[in-house]
Amino acid sequence: MAKIFITGSADGLGSMAARLLIEQGHEVTLHARNADRAQVASRSAPGASGVVIGDVATLAGMRDVASQANASGRFDAVIHNVAIGYREPRRVVTADGFERLFAINVLAPYVLTASMTRPSRLVYLSSGMHHGGDRDLSDVNWERRRWSGSDAYATSKLLDTVLAFAIARRWPDVLSNSVEPGWVATKMGGAGAPDDLEAAPITQAWLATSTQAAALVSGHHFYHQRERRVDPRAHDIALQDGLVARCAQLTSVRLLTT
Repeated sequence: MAKIFITGSADGLGSMAARLLIEQGHEVTLHARNADRAQVASRSAPGASGVVIGDVATLAGMRDVASQANASGRFDAVIHNVAIGYREPRRVVTADGFERLFAINVLAPYVLTASMTRPSRLVYLSSGMHHGGDRDLSDVNWERRRWSGSDAYATSKLLDTVLAFAIARRWPDVLSNSVEPGWVATKMGGAGAPDDLEAAPITQAWLATSTQAAALVSGHHFYHQRERRVDPRAHDIALQDGLVARCAQLTSVRLLTT
């Protein structure tokens, strides 16, 4: 039995992955942004061991979530599922002055990774849209560019993949990978999404727990339990180091090198 923490697991793919892992006999801790969503999470995934509550749109919320998670002991795996989607109609700034999509989709996984007791496995949710992302780290808050929700989302998913690969290189004792769940009919994906919803949570659950050789790798990108072609920029060491340095600068949270 593995002990697993899933961010953003009140509904959608996070909740689906939680239910799958609970059915397999694992101990799963959920995450929701507030008390009302925590009740939704508990109802959606009965059998979960608990719910961590905190809004990762803010640095204080990110740190609080990490602190609560650490208080329950070390996790074997963390699935970084929390995200908002590409339908954001306008640029929204958080209380810390960050563009909200970047804060939730990129800074939150970074801060939690850097602040939580190191697990054996890390899984980062990416997207097929990551191929359209922008590698330029100079305007992560979209202060100079004209706002595009789809471009901001694609960029965040590229950076999530870059972060997964950066961790794989820096922490050789941790299996760190990224996953494309597919374009599926969740609130984020929309009702007309064409991919198989039932298959969407399987790969992240598999990477978090499987003892199959194919899952015991690090620095890879997956779709439906098979390695998927990743944007070559994700392997760029300068981009990996630049992202880690930028996140550390913005959050004052340092990622340990080894």
